[in-house]
Amino acid sequence: MNYLVGLTGGIGSGKSTVADIFAALGVRIVDTDVISHQLTQTGGAAIPALRNAFGADIIDAQGALNRSKMREIVFNDPAKKKQLEAILHPLIFAQTRQQAASPTAAPYTLVVVPLLFESGRYANWLQRVITVDCPEESQIARTMQRSKLDESAVRAIMAQQISREERLALSDEIILNNGSLGDLKMQIVGMHRRLSELATESD
Repeated sequence: MNYLVGLTGGIGSGKSTVADIFAALGVRIVDTDVISHQLTQTGGAAIPALRNAFGADIIDAQGALNRSKMREIVFNDPAKKKQLEAILHPLIFAQTRQQAASPTAAPYTLVVVPLLFESGRYANWLQRVITVDCPEESQIARTMQRSKLDESAVRAIMAQQISREERLALSDEIILNNGSLGDLKMQIVGMHRRLSELATESD
């Protein structure tokens, strides 16, 4: 049985950077964002259901999901957002489980799920959950820089996620991403050692 560790954190917390460092240490990464993109690219398994639910306008000339158009539709319409999630989330979860169940020589598998606690699907399936944490000001600044969104848009996204306090309370492990890259790597190397031991003990 593969030892499964979840990785989550609020928008702009640095999950991708953390996952890359774990990957460099030999951990297998299963990223739900990557799976979501595969499902919604040209020929993706989610495209027919999305076209049926939202119309041909949300599909671009290449036959992939027009993500910015979809974002506009669901951002201010909770019912449409739920409809989108009802199509995508079961497909993403099924693919995630399939990838995580395949054989690996890695000591454990890190499953990256941005909305891990919000979705309610993953927590009981994972052995441990790591949260990447940083001050909210850092989250906002990083997201504004990366996504070219203004502060109010970033705060609106954060408001749809559970609070920082709730996320920390629900986590087994916490990585603080509020210092240098060297400091981040040191934390992860120590955690990797501990998780590898736990995975070995669970075999």
